[in-house]
Amino acid sequence: MSDAKPYRHRFPMMIIQHAVWLYHRFPLSYRDVQELLHQRDIQVSHETLREWCIKFGPLFAEELRQREPRRGSRWLLDEVCTTVDGVRHWLWRAVDEHGFVLDILLQRHRDTEAARTFLTRLLGAYGVPDTICTDQLRSYRAAIREIPSLTNVDHWQVMSTARCNNVIEQEHRSTRRQERSQQGFKRRKRAQEFLRLHARITNLHHHSRTSVPATTRRNNQNQAFQTWLTVAAGVV
Repeated sequence: MSDAKPYRHRFPMMIIQHAVWLYHRFPLSYRDVQELLHQRDIQVSHETLREWCIKFGPLFAEELRQREPRRGSRWLLDEVCTTVDGVRHWLWRAVDEHGFVLDILLQRHRDTEAARTFLTRLLGAYGVPDTICTDQLRSYRAAIREIPSLTNVDHWQVMSTARCNNVIEQEHRSTRRQERSQQGFKRRKRAQEFLRLHARITNLHHHSRTSVPATTRRNNQNQAFQTWLTVAAGVV
């Protein structure tokens, strides 16, 4: 990557992209990232780091989304309760059968309208799946009945006692770690933007920690690093 500086920024994109990547890849606060950069003699305030994430985060997320390969045809949907500025919200998440995150949507409600909104969003991005797997929330069933394109799609409902170790339940863990590191989400719009890029970076490094030979794991990591640098170079 070149040392080109984005307009009205005194630091080159090489530093900006690395700071944004650190914040979304690991459960770090802005002050944690500030200290890591300081160790490399890069003096950046935590407020500047926050502004970088707000400005460049959505651009990185969209570039990564466009570069992702075609995902699986089996969707696993789930929702988990979270708080934004002390107000209860529901975090709707969809992954495919391989564990790749399809989308994350933060909504105030957990009803049929919210389920329909999430499903419509998924259909617009990925088309019609072969199978949809959900928990026993009735809102999913009602929303699927209301969407004509899902009439012939298999809908599996998983018993609550069998959900503890399934793919999507595991995917909630990384979000919870990030939420704790930030001491909770403060603003809904900012939380949605953060989760969008966090999901794409999680997908990018999906194969980095699997039980594969060390050589394969390093090759996967190198490929993920190179993809990230290419994406960052494209938004200068």
